[in-house]
Amino acid sequence: MRRVTRNAVVLLLVVVVGLLALGALPGLLKSGDPYYVTAEPVNASEVGNASAAVAVGDLSERRFPYTTEALRNGTSEPYWRGPWGLKGAFTHSPFDEVSALSGRNATAAQGEGVLVSDNGTLYRMAVGQRV
Repeated sequence: MRRVTRNAVVLLLVVVVGLLALGALPGLLKSGDPYYVTAEPVNASEVGNASAAVAVGDLSERRFPYTTEALRNGTSEPYWRGPWGLKGAFTHSPFDEVSALSGRNATAAQGEGVLVSDNGTLYRMAVGQRV
């Protein structure tokens, strides 16, 4: 193999490995305080427009892992934002999920969270830190 071809192949391999590491590294960063998605049951009388709730009975667990876990357990696994906001650009976050749910029905937004309906039960989904 020619020297130039060998150098090009080595450079290409270094770039590919670097890009793979860049994609995996942000998911491993755990700094700062963790954030959780919480699902708090609410009565229809407590909310102004219960009919505006987003129906989440058919949510994909792969697309909404934090939300589906919060609906099952009341809270999700922790999510660390990582330093300098770098992680949010490369990884899926609970903030993305709550934003996507409120995007389905803007009137379901409840401050920092969103009102959802699962099997006839109303929940207020929000992202926050434990105190």
